[in-house]
Amino acid sequence: MALFLIESKLIPGERRRITQMLDRLAAEAKQAGGDIVEAQVSEEAARVIIVLDIGDARGARHAVENAGLDIQLLKAVRLVGQDLQAIKQRKGTANYLVEWNLPAGLSMDAYLKRKAEKTPLYAEVPEVSFERTYVCEDMSKCLCLYASPDEDAVVRARKAVSAPIDAVNKIKNVR
Repeated sequence: MALFLIESKLIPGERRRITQMLDRLAAEAKQAGGDIVEAQVSEEAARVIIVLDIGDARGARHAVENAGLDIQLLKAVRLVGQDLQAIKQRKGTANYLVEWNLPAGLSMDAYLKRKAEKTPLYAEVPEVSFERTYVCEDMSKCLCLYASPDEDAVVRARKAVSAPIDAVNKIKNVR
């Protein structure tokens, strides 16, 4: 099995249907031997971010399209900072998503080494809990999830670990 990040834009009126669409996605993924790891919706309900544990990109695309979701992005990702079982138990705790478009030439090994060195520095901002990161296997971007009282605290936590921010989104777990 592999993890895939799916980003989809929601059109007005789909917010009410997102639960239905995710139920269909879960059924489609299950038929392919997969499962939804988590699904987050941005606060303004303009976008849904889904992580699927499924056999391959083709199966992920098929499941998402059959669920009626428009695919804006589909990429293989690596989970950093938690194991899969822990996420399934804690997936509702994150309420902020930070996006970072990784610089060209950064390798996965260099990223993981830097992450390991910097992660202890999150202790400087104790009100923020780093939950997990999904790093695109093609090293194009990463998504970091946090539990935080507010966006300013997330920004302070990112500064503490010297990590850039391209976007911060308030999110709600929907699956």
